[in-house]
Amino acid sequence: MKKVEATARERRRKQNIRRSILGALAAGGIISLVVLAPTAAGTLLKAGRRIFPSEFERSITRLRRRGLVVLEKTERGTFARITPAGRFALARFGGERIEQKPKRWDGDWRVVLYDISEHRKKDRIHLRELLHAFGFVRLQDSVWVYPYDCEDFITLVKADFRIGREVLYLVARAIENDGPLREKFDLPADRDQYR
Repeated sequence: MKKVEATARERRRKQNIRRSILGALAAGGIISLVVLAPTAAGTLLKAGRRIFPSEFERSITRLRRRGLVVLEKTERGTFARITPAGRFALARFGGERIEQKPKRWDGDWRVVLYDISEHRKKDRIHLRELLHAFGFVRLQDSVWVYPYDCEDFITLVKADFRIGREVLYLVARAIENDGPLREKFDLPADRDQYR
């Protein structure tokens, strides 16, 4: 039984490390990893925990893989920047949610369309990864669908990538042949209950 408790404690410890890193990034915007490491470690030390450099590096790697943090290499070093998904995750860590899945679907589809030029291909790829990680389903190449209100998330994405005009957020009452979408999101097939 002690093994279960130890595993739970270790999971909470890792979450605290990730929360500290995201919090430091949210407060500072873009921060050098050299500066960030002591900041995150200091936050955890105040709480009576010690963070090791290897734990910090693993946490940064996990956050980057999940799309919550982006690493940018420049002449002055490597910098970490929190992404819109990272801000969303941080809000969830703190208990205040930017977006919350309602108990009942309102019957409207949220559609995100984007047209990002070829010279910003990295941004386009990253946006696609973020939408997928958030739970959107790809309808066509640059058309993604989600059943719940996510306007705040899309606003953060637009601001973070500076792509306000290249991304459109629509609320659609119906999508032709939406059966597979309803299955994917585990929504009832009876359309009449939303009218």
